Amino acid sequence: MDFFRFSHDIPFMSWGKLSTVTSLLIFILAGYFIATKGLNLGVDFTGGTVLEVSYNKAADLNRIRTVLVDMKMPDATVQNFGTSRDVMIRLPIIPELSSAQLSETVMDALREDDETVEMRRVEFVGPQVGKELLENGALALLFVSLGIVIYLAVRFEWKFGVAGIVANFHDVVVILGFFAFFQWEFSLTVLAAVLAVLGYSVNESVVIFDRIRENFRKLRRAPVTKVINNAITRTMSRTIITHGSTQMVVISMLLFGGETLYYFALALTIGILFGIYSSILVASPILMLLGVKREDLVKPEKKPQEEAVV
Repeated sequence: MDFFRFSHDIPFMSWGKLSTVTSLLIFILAGYFIATKGLNLGVDFTGGTVLEVSYNKAADLNRIRTVLVDMKMPDATVQNFGTSRDVMIRLPIIPELSSAQLSETVMDALREDDETVEMRRVEFVGPQVGKELLENGALALLFVSLGIVIYLAVRFEWKFGVAGIVANFHDVVVILGFFAFFQWEFSLTVLAAVLAVLGYSVNESVVIFDRIRENFRKLRRAPVTKVINNAITRTMSRTIITHGSTQMVVISMLLFGGETLYYFALALTIGILFGIYSSILVASPILMLLGVKREDLVKPEKKPQEEAVV
């Protein structure tokens, strides 16, 4: 279904050098922020205290956050779980207070604000557990990336695998660069968003790569630049509809999903936007740099004399 039709191929590959240089600068800048500022890791990774409390009516999460901010705990995470009356509070480690002292201090402040609050459970997450989660998250990213390379190399050719993983790695570093620069909290939900972006971005790359392979079979005398430009142009309608619909849902989560989904949706928003960009203006120019040609995907036809039986 094509709602958006293009009468002529868009010359994407004529912008290949510019997009490659731009992408390299963005990548270096994001890497610089990650190295110098670092990620603002949440309680999931750094450790802390988890409180589960219950109210006799729907809890006012903004009011609870205000209480915690007044206690000099702006990094605390507050979210509903189960019902609207149940609240989970994640508190960062405070060196001068033990987990028990911290939980009692917070409960006293919450009772002053609303005496109906009851503590259901308190749990301490040690830094070692957070370190293991961070290492497991990094391993997950590594294995997903390796899986993408192997999949693209088997389905297409090794040059497509390299182009695809470079484009996907570009998206991941850009997301992490944004979170490092603005010091947004990086939690397990954000890590889940990054993994989702990897899958989402490779899906877009596969659609374009598949059309490139199809064009190599149909446009036998066309130069490689025309083959790639035509492949991207013919998938633009699908790209606009699919990504536009997805982005509307993600932006709805960003605007109306509350504190719990905010950074998850923010990471997805950045990832989807750069995923479109990288699939078109990072992966395809890299294919050109690697010297992709028709023979990589389509076996050359044998000449009549080669087919003759002596």
